[in-house]
Amino acid sequence: MVEIQKLVYVLILFLSIFLEMIVSNCTFIGFQDNPCKTDKDCRKVRGVNLRCRNGHCVMILQ
Repeated sequence: MVEIQKLVYVLILFLSIFLEMIVSNCTFIGFQDNPCKTDKDCRKVRGVNLRCRNGHCVMILQ
């Protein structure tokens, strides 16, 4: 019985990590393909630092 509970716990843990990776990656799709000339051409997104680099909007890590 304990082994089944551990198995379920591990499955839930891996599924939550997998789903978190999917959600976090889909949030930023398209930001890097936006053409820009200045930083103001990039969209304003809460919690994300987007800047214009080499003519494209990219996410800057702080």
